[in-house]
Amino acid sequence: MRRAFTLVEILVVIAIIGVLVALLLPAVQAARESARRMQCQNNLKQIGVALLNYESNHKVFPSGYISDIDSNNNDTGPGWGWAALILPQMEESGIYDMIHQNLPIEDPANKDVRLFSIVSYLCPTEDFRRTWTAKSSGGTAICEVAESNYVGVYGTGEPGSDGDGIFFRNSKVTVKDITDGTSKTLAVGERTHQLGPATWVGSVTGAALFPQDENDQSQAVTEGGPGMTLGHAGENATPGSPGQDINQFYSLHGSGAHFLFADGHVSFIRSDINYDTYQALATRAGGETISETY
Repeated sequence: MRRAFTLVEILVVIAIIGVLVALLLPAVQAARESARRMQCQNNLKQIGVALLNYESNHKVFPSGYISDIDSNNNDTGPGWGWAALILPQMEESGIYDMIHQNLPIEDPANKDVRLFSIVSYLCPTEDFRRTWTAKSSGGTAICEVAESNYVGVYGTGEPGSDGDGIFFRNSKVTVKDITDGTSKTLAVGERTHQLGPATWVGSVTGAALFPQDENDQSQAVTEGGPGMTLGHAGENATPGSPGQDINQFYSLHGSGAHFLFADGHVSFIRSDINYDTYQALATRAGGETISETY
């Protein structure tokens, strides 16, 4: 006579399977995050190769963003940023060729190109919004732009003109200008939109940078438009620490953020890095002595 499973035996088996799943799920999730983190690092390495190829071809790194100015030193556009300028080196010549570089980002002629999502500019750990709305300081919508999770390092002050890092308005920094050493100078860092929004297109003319609805990491303070494509090391805050400005650096990979250095290598800088060391890494020619490992 065939013996069937009893209800108790079935419940025991189900309970055992549940325990095994509960034990295995964290390991599976950790493995997936490890793969995503590695892809994020690879994105930055690809950006590093593109930047160095651009510098080799043009004898200068791309500008943080390109803009004319008025008599009050305000940006008047067009605003295209470093990540847009290296698109040919990122094997995205098709998108680059669509850009009307003589026209502002927000011009209707650039409507389609400014909305392209570029995988190499997106951290795979993010829950992507893909696009977001650039607004004026008064809150009026200007245009939609594509998201990015990587911003150029302006230096230690608020992004705009005359930064002490590699990228700022109309910058023309060469390798020779990086007297602190390319292996000790930050070039590009990571920013999750849970801190603040960013875009690869550049700085939209007349835009301000607003905290987003999902923002639970930074101060609820509006910043300038150049923060759309640039970030800074300042405000006594290290990468990944709470209470930063929305135009600084933060990742979803733990306490810190990935950074690309000017020589092309990528490191994860933890939130507990010495603040003075962090600021020294953000400048290209500060002459600081860096003794801490990172």
